[in-house]
Amino acid sequence: MMDYAMILTVIGFLTVLVNLIVQVVKPLTYDKVPTEILATVLSELLTLLAYFGYAEYASWTVTWYTVAAAVVVGLLVSYAAQFGYDKLKDALTSIQQTAQKGDN
Repeated sequence: MMDYAMILTVIGFLTVLVNLIVQVVKPLTYDKVPTEILATVLSELLTLLAYFGYAEYASWTVTWYTVAAAVVVGLLVSYAAQFGYDKLKDALTSIQQTAQKGDN
């Protein structure tokens, strides 16, 4: 059984990876696919690939409920990628503005 720290690390890594890929692909698909759908599909795809890859590596038996859990984790990755990036960007902008006001 994996420990919680490893699971959180994997979720964080997948979130960053989804953010990077969406930022690169977004200009190419902006008129065709909404960014939220792109992030959700990409999150699910990468999460399921990571799950099946690790299951193969660890010689796990894949069952329906572990796949369902991986889908739920994919939704968490999607949520974090969509809303976490915006919150982080707003926080960094706020910190930068506060620092600039302090310099004056």
